[in-house]
Amino acid sequence: MNKDTFMQQLQAKGFPEPVLTRKEAGAVAAHTHQFEPMALITEGEMSLEIDGQKSIYQVGDVFHLQPNQLHSEQYGPNGVTYLVSRKG
Repeated sequence: MNKDTFMQQLQAKGFPEPVLTRKEAGAVAAHTHQFEPMALITEGEMSLEIDGQKSIYQVGDVFHLQPNQLHSEQYGPNGVTYLVSRKG
């Protein structure tokens, strides 16, 4: 997905303006967020593990989590940059 399409989807779903976020290589243990994040990978890669299922996200991929959804994160060897909007 490209940035323009992502921005249109955010607007259609009632998400606020996204922010560019950069994470260095590494991992974050299982946790939750009280908000609903939706993000577009713009550089690098990351993986999310939800309910024992690991998914890898690369440039152009979008991930969308529900509020309070337990997950862990792992950032690629060169880290990851993504546009993220948080609703709620």
